[in-house]
Amino acid sequence: MKLFIDSANVEHIKEMNDLGILSGVTTNPTLMAKEGKDVNQTLVQIADMVDGPISGEVISTDADGMVEEGKKIAKLHPNMIVKIPMTEAGIKATKALTELGIKTNVTLVFSLSQALLACTAGATFISPFVGRLDDIGTDGIALIEDIRDMIDTFGFDSEIISASIRHAEHIQASIKAGAHIATVPYAVLKKAFKHPLTDNGLDAFLNDYKKVYGA
Repeated sequence: MKLFIDSANVEHIKEMNDLGILSGVTTNPTLMAKEGKDVNQTLVQIADMVDGPISGEVISTDADGMVEEGKKIAKLHPNMIVKIPMTEAGIKATKALTELGIKTNVTLVFSLSQALLACTAGATFISPFVGRLDDIGTDGIALIEDIRDMIDTFGFDSEIISASIRHAEHIQASIKAGAHIATVPYAVLKKAFKHPLTDNGLDAFLNDYKKVYGA
C-alpha cells in the first residue's frame, strides 16, 4: 500500500517527502484555504517536489465548469490529478475528463453504490472517507473492504485512496482492508512513527551501550 499526505502545507509535505515515504499528495479547498496562498502556484510547487500523483480539486458545481477547471489543473504539471466531488455533475465530468485522457480522483465517497458510479465513469482513484463514516456510527473500513471486493470481482481499474484518516489505527485497518493508498494528515503521520515499546527499547539499548563503552 502507498502513503500519500493529505495537506497543502509545503513545509510539512517537504518534511515527509525528505523521509522517502510519500508516493503522492491530496489537497482540497479547505486545506488550500488554511494556507492562504495562490492555489495553482502551490500545486505546482508540490508537484515539483513529490514524484507521484498530486490531487487538485475543482470548485465548480456544474459538469462543464468542472471539465474546464480539470483541463487547467491537468496542464499545471504531468503529475496532476483532477479531484472531483461525488455528485451527478461530478460523475459526468469524470467521464468527460477520462475520455480526454485526464486522470481523476472522485472524492467524498460514502457508499458502495457511489464507488460503483465512480468506477464506471473511469475514475483513476476513488476516495472513501473512513473517519467521517466512523463519526456517524458507520464502519468506514468495511466500506473499503466492499469497494476492494467490487474492484477485484469486476475488474475495474480504479484505485482506492483511504481518506479522512484520523489515527494510526485507521492506517493499519486500511492496509488489512485492501486499500491501494492511504492519504494521511501530517499530524497522524508524525504519530505513526511512535510506539512506547520502540522508545523504551531504544533507551535500553543506548543505556546498555553507555554502561560498557561510555557516552
